[in-house]
Amino acid sequence: MTQAALPGAAAEPAETAFDRRLYDRFPTRGDRPEGELEQLEAVWAPPTGIRKLTDVNNNFIGFIFIVTAFAFFLGAGVLALVMRVQLTAPLAGIVPQETYNQLFTMHGSVMMFLFAVPAIEAIAVMLLPQMLAARDLPFPRLSAYSYWTYAIGGTVFFGSVFFSLAPSDGWFMYPPLSSGVYSKGINADFWLLGIGFIEISAIAGAIELVVGVLRTRAPGMSLARMPVYAWAVLIFGVMILLAFPSMILVTFLLELERAFNWPLFDPTRGGDPLLYQHLFWFFGHPDVYIIFIPASAMVSTMVVTVAQKRLVGHEIVVLAMIATGFISFGVWAHHMFTVGMPGLAAGYFSAASMAVAIPAGAQVFAWIATLASGRVQRNVPGLFLVGGVLIFVMGGLTGVMVGMVAFDGQAHDTYFVVAHFHYVLIGGMLFPLFAGFYYWTPMINGRRLSERVGRWVFWLMFIGVHVCFLPMHLAGLMGMPRRVDTYLPGRLWEVPNLVSTVGAFVMAAGALLFVVDVVRCFTRAARPGEEEAGNVWNGGTLEWLPAGNYSVRSIPIVRDLEPLWAQPQLAADVEAGRYFLPGSVTGQRETLVTSPLQAEPQYLQIMPGPSWWPFLAAVFTAGFFLLLTVKALVLTALCGVLAIAGLMRWLWDNDRHLPQAEVDVGGGVRLPTYAAGPQAHGWWAAVLLDVVLGTIFVMAMFSYLYLFNAHPEAWRVAAPLGALVPGLTLLAAAGGLAYASRPLMARFERGAGYSAAAMGLSALCLAGALGVDLWHWWQAGLRGDASGQGATVFAMMAWHGAVVVAVLLSALFYVARWLRGLAPRPANKTLEALRIFFLFAAMEGTAGLLLPRLVPWGGA
Repeated sequence: MTQAALPGAAAEPAETAFDRRLYDRFPTRGDRPEGELEQLEAVWAPPTGIRKLTDVNNNFIGFIFIVTAFAFFLGAGVLALVMRVQLTAPLAGIVPQETYNQLFTMHGSVMMFLFAVPAIEAIAVMLLPQMLAARDLPFPRLSAYSYWTYAIGGTVFFGSVFFSLAPSDGWFMYPPLSSGVYSKGINADFWLLGIGFIEISAIAGAIELVVGVLRTRAPGMSLARMPVYAWAVLIFGVMILLAFPSMILVTFLLELERAFNWPLFDPTRGGDPLLYQHLFWFFGHPDVYIIFIPASAMVSTMVVTVAQKRLVGHEIVVLAMIATGFISFGVWAHHMFTVGMPGLAAGYFSAASMAVAIPAGAQVFAWIATLASGRVQRNVPGLFLVGGVLIFVMGGLTGVMVGMVAFDGQAHDTYFVVAHFHYVLIGGMLFPLFAGFYYWTPMINGRRLSERVGRWVFWLMFIGVHVCFLPMHLAGLMGMPRRVDTYLPGRLWEVPNLVSTVGAFVMAAGALLFVVDVVRCFTRAARPGEEEAGNVWNGGTLEWLPAGNYSVRSIPIVRDLEPLWAQPQLAADVEAGRYFLPGSVTGQRETLVTSPLQAEPQYLQIMPGPSWWPFLAAVFTAGFFLLLTVKALVLTALCGVLAIAGLMRWLWDNDRHLPQAEVDVGGGVRLPTYAAGPQAHGWWAAVLLDVVLGTIFVMAMFSYLYLFNAHPEAWRVAAPLGALVPGLTLLAAAGGLAYASRPLMARFERGAGYSAAAMGLSALCLAGALGVDLWHWWQAGLRGDASGQGATVFAMMAWHGAVVVAVLLSALFYVARWLRGLAPRPANKTLEALRIFFLFAAMEGTAGLLLPRLVPWGGA
């Protein structure tokens, strides 16, 4: 079916002068020279045997990422079934109270941190390069490192429940319950350190995805032609970069309190437990939309195919996703209506909670309009899409209810809230995820999941959701609190709980049936003469192009939102190698890097291949955090050193110049093989990393100001003003040296050596400024365990100290590269990335030096 035959389709795609100029270079007929395809397959051939652990290709990493996330989903589901059995009848004693507390803490933590966000990220790793017609994501080894840290750390974290080492203070770990006074032992430390480095893994993946969307789109895929899903992944990545730093900081602060008795959340010594809630929910509420936005874009993508109709209101849907992401950062305190916040603040957050429903509603109406105006295919993906919308709308309605301050005061911490957020997450994420499994499995495996079994899966899950969670609304309104392991008879909660337990097992039956079907689909041998399923749904986006381990055979020019509908011959031309990079022009893995706005080809990126170093670095990173939990300090230090060595060795080969400065990438288009500065994709990643680090430090400064405002009486030590002049002088010198490193590199014959010296001196100046500040505070009598003032000042310095250590290691790395002749002039990517990092560190140090001396000026 061509696009012209579809309802509401434009007869011809809109073209620009760039499209015509580029497209005319390529023939529409004729085959490419023999041997190009074989060369491409050889270069992108996956490793086998034990070396499979070194594979960095998105097809492999994305697939095992999805499998791992789904395994955590099943594990968390089993924990939920045990809890439901416990609550089926009053005074049931299936598990002890402490074990039950560990179960509900692990259920929430695993679902949120090990399933929901990682599953969305995993699908993006698998799907995004195919949809953008890129050979791979721009940092494939970073994807591998992100996955292995998540898989190893997550497995150990989940396994803690079998050894009674799991946390038991709720998935949000509010102090003072999670402080060292009330939560002794290492259970809470497992949560803090485990979740903390899992968040680091998520941030690494987000940087990869944001740069991938902005810089590796197929030529011609301007922002106006970018698929809704790519827009969602871009928003998803940006939201992770802005929200997850708050979670990293709050786990860091709570671990400092537990390990060193710094009273960051102890109100008797100038701390405040509400600070934890503000920092946690600044992450926690956007996290819901971080999950929802890509899932809703999956719905938008699949609805188009199910209806065989262009998405109604495409631009409105994109704007709605952007608005949802923006508003979600202003809604965090609606989880705190009962803590006693001022009426004006409560009114603002209540209004923001209502406002966030508007863009979500716009997307729902766009889906309804698309389905109503198209020719709907009745299939399993369509069932899960419609069912998910119904469940999500019901969850959204109760969300508006709990967004009202008066109602939330009655329903807060009851099973009404439990029912609400399960409806939102199941309808907004889980059902779209299952729809995606059925929709994209033919792309991954070449075979479809069973339609007949899929209908059973859908109805079991759809009915189970309502049978399980609808009665929870009633139980909550009848006063049943959350997080109780049992209840007394005679409160009329017996029937709702019994019905909910039945519904939970009905849902579990659907999930089990799905697992059986997936195992059958992926393990059965192909029948004689059986062909790959291919584009079975007649989708219009690029992931349905014929592909191998190298993604697409040749990278096409995109001229429409639905390229396969607008250009019916596109798949054949791509498979015949009639577009960009039909073979490997340098004998290595390659992809095109394009401009952020119009996707014009800029240079050829040489992709790193399989390597042990990302895997080993991930193993030792996980070992560092997990051994720190049990206070095995010698082994922790050893793992830290090995992790840093692995990272440096992995990056050692990533900045080499090829003999060919410029190559023909197809159609007579010649592109450079190397770029530095803002044109390079690595520069963008460095900027995003600085955004993450800067957000963490801004949150740390907010913590300082919050505690000063809440407990000014704890600010007893006058800020030592003697550190200002030497500290600012050293920081200015550090920034100036880092800034001067690029012109030194470019202008002088020995510029590489001068730049290495400048970077080394810059790092030493940063370390010196930190030492001066620390010495003056210590001489002034400030101690971290004495007051909220000492705790926040030293917490900021501890975080900045970690940044300075990274700067020193980076300087050592760059000097070592220069000594080996790997810092060629007039510019190189390593210098540009580190230069930005050093400048950021100087600005962070300046802010940390000035804030405690400006607020309050001169001290107490």
